[in-house]
Amino acid sequence: MRKLAPIALLLACCTLAGTALAFDNGQYENVPADIRAWFKGVIAPNGVPCCDISDGHQTEYDFRSGAYWVPIEGQWMEVPAHAIIRDRGNPVGQAVVWYVHHRGSIVISCFVPADAV
Repeated sequence: MRKLAPIALLLACCTLAGTALAFDNGQYENVPADIRAWFKGVIAPNGVPCCDISDGHQTEYDFRSGAYWVPIEGQWMEVPAHAIIRDRGNPVGQAVVWYVHHRGSIVISCFVPADAV
């Protein structure tokens, strides 16, 4: 299991009627421009944008039986294969997961492992 190292990047998520909304109101002003651009440019393998810096969550993760698992709100969840992004690099050096609440469930839309290249 990978442990989180401290980083000054605060991340949160907001949803409205099942649609993810990014809300960068300047609260992440200390985030370097290259990191901000990376968050804005991450796209899932199915072509759907992961959203923005405010939608990602730093996370620890585990790799079990050929699948990534992440803790979300106190529950370990398997990351769906269609959400794993390994070709966009990872400038923050920690795993990041994007998810939304949809109809009473948590839906993982994107996941970038800490060692993505």
